[in-house]
Amino acid sequence: KALYSCMLKENGGVIDDLIVYYMSDDWYRMVINAATTEKDIAWMERQAEGADVAIQPRRDLGMIAIQGPKAREKTLPLLPDDLREAAGQLGPFHAATNGEWFVGRTGYTGEDGFEVLLPENQVVALWNALAEAGVRPCGLGARDTLRLEAGMNLYGADMDEDTSPLESGLAWTVPLGNLERDFIGRSALVVQKVSGNLPLFTGLLLEGKGVLRNHQKLYEGEREVGEITSGGFSPTLQRAIGLARISADAGDGITVDIRGRKLPVRLVRPPFVRNGKSCI
Repeated sequence: KALYSCMLKENGGVIDDLIVYYMSDDWYRMVINAATTEKDIAWMERQAEGADVAIQPRRDLGMIAIQGPKAREKTLPLLPDDLREAAGQLGPFHAATNGEWFVGRTGYTGEDGFEVLLPENQVVALWNALAEAGVRPCGLGARDTLRLEAGMNLYGADMDEDTSPLESGLAWTVPLGNLERDFIGRSALVVQKVSGNLPLFTGLLLEGKGVLRNHQKLYEGEREVGEITSGGFSPTLQRAIGLARISADAGDGITVDIRGRKLPVRLVRPPFVRNGKSCI
């Protein structure tokens, strides 16, 4: 099984968000962000000191994510024979492995599909086979559009080491209600929750023409009450959407400053799109 979670500092700040795969009682696989690899590994190694845990970075593997309505249909015939049947039976957020190949029914697009890990010397062959099967490459800009429509956070934009899951719409990832569960950052999060006045992390729709962008300021009247953390244009909805952090005491009538013009926005609960259809 797989679990999306946050790697936290003692003060509750987010070092990284990641997926952890539980494969057996003595083998877990963690997929972290490439840009934060070195600090993530250094952090884990420090926490593992004195424990019966071995941390093994797999720099000899590559990963290709195949996402979309036909992703599994296109990918399954290209997997090794001894892995194809198990991969075809995977439920969402489950994984299968055989040898050095690893297939997770996971992704960062809001679409169904696979993330395939395999030896780096076999990555190009799989990439070319996927291309021949009609799978088209997707750049980071297109990927960002998909994850934003799906209401998925981006590390470094929607949360970072200075913001906690409670401030980033990720309270569901931390089991504060289970008193038997302890984890790094728990005590800081409990204090933060009890103190109250947490900002609202919300979705935004621009009412009218324009494009929402990261770091645009939000206002209630003349008072600045927040900031857009992720913004862009939704091809599915044909309108501007965004994620934002807003002061807890902000009321209605929120506007966004776009090049000196204050335009109205509507607060909505993400996701904006699911399975290619509007949720708004």
